[in-house]
Amino acid sequence: MPAPTELLITKASGAQVPFDEAKLRASLERSGATPELCDAVLEALRGKVVQGMSTRKLYRLAFDLLHRRARPVAARYRLKRAILDLGPSGFPFERFIARILEHDGYAAQVGVVVQGRCVVHEVDVVADKAEQHFLVECKYHSTPGRVCDVKVPLYIKARFDDVADRWRAEPGNGHRFHQGWVVTNTRFTRDALEYGLCAGLRMVGWDQPAKGSLRDRIDRSGLYPLTCLASLTRVEKQRLLDAGLVLARDIAAEAGVLEKMQVRPPRVNAVLREVAAVCERGR
Repeated sequence: MPAPTELLITKASGAQVPFDEAKLRASLERSGATPELCDAVLEALRGKVVQGMSTRKLYRLAFDLLHRRARPVAARYRLKRAILDLGPSGFPFERFIARILEHDGYAAQVGVVVQGRCVVHEVDVVADKAEQHFLVECKYHSTPGRVCDVKVPLYIKARFDDVADRWRAEPGNGHRFHQGWVVTNTRFTRDALEYGLCAGLRMVGWDQPAKGSLRDRIDRSGLYPLTCLASLTRVEKQRLLDAGLVLARDIAAEAGVLEKMQVRPPRVNAVLREVAAVCERGR
């Protein structure tokens, strides 16, 4: 009797990998799904996953099943897609990273103009805590499958060194720890990661490193982007981003922001209920 054919799914990059039910279960659990809900979703998916299916379609099937059963879990499950939706410019992503750093105790500023030894630079995020000083470059991508290759840390290392030369020469800075960061919402190539780490940069990708990745930092902080909310339309999300909001919890903190957008009271209540449920894990 011939061996059963291995079920392959297609990633955004075009590469095919075996369908891993355990990995999907872990993703559901990380989103807050109970064991019973995980079992129900996986059982429903078993008859729908076909050879060569895209990971995007698989994600959509799982999301739809979650959305019908537990909206807050569905919102957290679509976290990666929600980060991709922090566009079309990279500014909301920079504000999002600043908020993550503030949660970790840093004083963070966005879009800071800094004089280097040779030229002036605009740094995406400058973060300070005690004797630590970080310059953070944010590399935002709006489509899955995009990666940061080695040219990214090469360029950022050169900028960092120019700023660091002048910064260390200023009074009171010689003893402080100074480091450049590269943060992306996708992934780094192997060469980019190896060069960045060798050059002394901190490299933070969607799932790199295993501890301290962007996904890990979001899950630990409970700071979910407002783009994960299913109760808002795409247009409403964009208007909130344009107004300077970036987190789901910002909507509850900014009294009347939805009413100013002429969202009707019944929907306002639905949005605020979803915000409370999505953010509950971060309290």
